[in-house]
Amino acid sequence: MKIWKGIVGVTLIASLLAGCGSGDGSGEAKNEASTGGNASGKSVNLKMFIAQPRLKEHYDKYIESFKAKEKAEKNIDVTVQLEMPPADTAPQILKTRLASNDAPDVFAIHAVNEIPPFYKAGYLEDLSNQPFVGKLLESVKPSVTTEDGKVVAVPLETLSWGYLYNKTIFKEQGLTPPTTLTEMKAVVEKLKQKNITPFVLSDKESWIPQLFLPLTVGQIGNTEKKDFIDRMNKDEASFSEMKDMFNIIDLVYANGTKNSLEVGGDDGAAMFATGKGAMWIQGPWYAETILKSNPNLDFGVAALPVNDNPDATMINLSTSTSLAVSKTSKNKEVALDFINYVLDDKDSSAFFQALKFNPLATVHTYKSYPWVDDAMVYVKAGKSYQDPRIPQAVKDESGKALQSYIAGQISKEDVFSALDKAWKSYNKVNK
Repeated sequence: MKIWKGIVGVTLIASLLAGCGSGDGSGEAKNEASTGGNASGKSVNLKMFIAQPRLKEHYDKYIESFKAKEKAEKNIDVTVQLEMPPADTAPQILKTRLASNDAPDVFAIHAVNEIPPFYKAGYLEDLSNQPFVGKLLESVKPSVTTEDGKVVAVPLETLSWGYLYNKTIFKEQGLTPPTTLTEMKAVVEKLKQKNITPFVLSDKESWIPQLFLPLTVGQIGNTEKKDFIDRMNKDEASFSEMKDMFNIIDLVYANGTKNSLEVGGDDGAAMFATGKGAMWIQGPWYAETILKSNPNLDFGVAALPVNDNPDATMINLSTSTSLAVSKTSKNKEVALDFINYVLDDKDSSAFFQALKFNPLATVHTYKSYPWVDDAMVYVKAGKSYQDPRIPQAVKDESGKALQSYIAGQISKEDVFSALDKAWKSYNKVNK
């Protein structure tokens, strides 16, 4: 999902890490913050950037665990400056930091959208020879691998998503997830007749309405407009060809939470958790927050219908949040140590399970979550697609444009124009 909100958030100083060898195996990376001239008794300050502030407590705990391991095994004291900005502002903050030679040692990126341009710009360390690579499931490894075969990140989140729905409400009302737009309209009407709000809406943070873009482009682009993204990359297409995307967008916004631009993501999670809406256009990356509000909530994942072609109602498969190491890091050995600890044989299963992330490595021993099983029904039926490679700049623009559309400030045509302009600007820079 997500994969991706206000002012720069939490700065945490915790203890961490030590070296396991530089990316090329030479061991030449030096830590400018170190004291002492040998491997013992060093003090290291590592900068990390992960835009998931709602999961801070779990990262804190894992960092503390790693601190103890490194101190016991290598006698290295490490402090970590963990920067956790909201997802809305994180991409621009990170780009600015990278461009101004102020790169964090370890930073989170979206595997599908950001690895290609970041790798091309020379920001990413080659991690191909790191121990974690051999632990990745074969189905996951391609998402963090460049076109020339370099593994440049360790994945955290693999996702199967469309929208979330309250299984209890659906069961009580005799409903099943719809397979077409017409069926979705019928579900909406039945819910309204029972005075149940069909959709939770939370659009204060632009990354949430942005979710409509990969859902609609992914499904339409894998059925009726299969060459759309290729043609957009060549400046030979326009989003006006995707006008049907507004069929589902308009249906959702006509039948959801009032004043949604005043509702944040965490508020939306609490509303969904307490039954204040039957569906939420959101991914299971919010599971930890939802279940914190209501541990007993029975919810599922389903594919969002975008038209009346049931073959287009498909689940989105993607790898989103992944951790990379800066190619210019002065603390490269320490950064690599943490990257490998993310998939530690002993500790990573508990970490991923606490985050409610899916298993993605051979060392993960916990059972998949129920919503993963829901999504696998679509996958086994051949009704899934890989998250479309839409430039992050275009996704960011779509969130802002849809917020303006929701507010009644711009038209659908204005949205299409804004997306076309953003994609053309991306093409100019990346040709």
